[in-house]
Amino acid sequence: MHKTKNNLKYIKMSKKITIIAFLLVAFTLKAQDSLSIKSERIKVDGVAVVIGKNIVLDSDIEKFKKELQQRIEGKIEISDCEILEEIMTQKLIAHHAVVDSVVVTDAEIQSEVERNISYFTQQLGSMEKVLKMYGFNDEEDLRNELSEIQKEQILVKRERSSITEKIDVTPEEVRTYFKNLERSNNLPEFSAEIELAQIVKYLKPTEEETNRVITKLKELKKEIEDGYSFRLKAIINSDDPAVSGNGPGSGGKYTITRESGFIKEFKEVAFSLDEGEISEPFESGFGYHIIQVEKIKGQERDVRHILIQPKISEDELNASKAALAKIRSEILSGEITFEDAVLKYSDDVETRNNKGLILNPESNDTKFDLTLMGPDLYSKVNNLKTGEITEPFYEEVRGGEKMHKIILLKSKNETHKADFVKDYEKIQQLTLQKKQEEAIEKWVQNKIGDTYIKIGNDFKKCDFKNNWKKD
Repeated sequence: MHKTKNNLKYIKMSKKITIIAFLLVAFTLKAQDSLSIKSERIKVDGVAVVIGKNIVLDSDIEKFKKELQQRIEGKIEISDCEILEEIMTQKLIAHHAVVDSVVVTDAEIQSEVERNISYFTQQLGSMEKVLKMYGFNDEEDLRNELSEIQKEQILVKRERSSITEKIDVTPEEVRTYFKNLERSNNLPEFSAEIELAQIVKYLKPTEEETNRVITKLKELKKEIEDGYSFRLKAIINSDDPAVSGNGPGSGGKYTITRESGFIKEFKEVAFSLDEGEISEPFESGFGYHIIQVEKIKGQERDVRHILIQPKISEDELNASKAALAKIRSEILSGEITFEDAVLKYSDDVETRNNKGLILNPESNDTKFDLTLMGPDLYSKVNNLKTGEITEPFYEEVRGGEKMHKIILLKSKNETHKADFVKDYEKIQQLTLQKKQEEAIEKWVQNKIGDTYIKIGNDFKKCDFKNNWKKD
């Protein structure tokens, strides 16, 4: 039993996979603002535990268990009691983060919400598919639930950081940890890792196309000022995918503050207008907009906007792809090195200054774990050998740049048992993680006594590792 608990504790997923898991099961695990909960829900779904002001329902445990079992493919047997204890630990940390006045701003929450929505829509193809897959009526409901989840995750992260911020490990501790794993035949197996470099050619609309879009927006502005409905004009003309939905963005309408997770250009224009005023066309990373401020409510503004994105012609797409194919041929024939081609041709400033190397956003280094890579990128690079380059492919960042790319597989380390020299940094991180978890565990044991905890009758029989029942 002890081994199973340890295995559960140290199951680690990438941030993206963790978020997906929580989207599938944790919308009901969000921190509650009070102990009030709809009476109908309690009748059909019992309360498993209350920790401070946080409630965990029986169904939360079942859903979390189902998702976790899918993630670990049933290789570890996990009881409901073990699942509940893991959830209780998170709720306890979140509760004391609030008690300790940990600050989480709306801007931080919205930034994470936008990032995750962008990721999900990119993976599934559209907001409609995201809503359907996760069972939401509209985008507003999705955003509200994600906001609660993100708030709790940030609270937990910051409280954990405050507990462990002074913890460090010495080289001797790292060596001892590795030797203990080696003696017990428990050395971890590290997944295959790769390094990628890219050359990017951004697709820009012609001046003629840009002028067409600006002229169209000016015409729409005049028509609205002459009495036409902004809402109807937005539904007919706007390229904002939310315009035809029922949540934020429906009919082009949003309620924003200066802290909202909207792009800088959008907020700057919105907060420069008087009530009823319509802006001139302006550019952002999404395209070109006009905005009207419908109502000013203190620090909030109700605004409507129309977004039109300049089109890239088929001829321009073909020419861009052909140009990148020619660059690829020159590299493969030895006429130019990949690194020199990056400096000469790539439009992406960040990777151009890094010899084309792509940073992993999860770890902020150049290594990508193949098993945790997004499916789209994985399909393009999985079968490459070191030194091989993909064919040119098209990519579009949601609300951002359109581009063609080629990607070089710079290096690849196959799946292997941990090696103290080659994998020192990873082993050091595992050692630090274990020490931090031990500190968290000690903190939890101390805080249980200072916290209101009520365990439902069905779980009072559980043999918890910590004294949650306060026997």
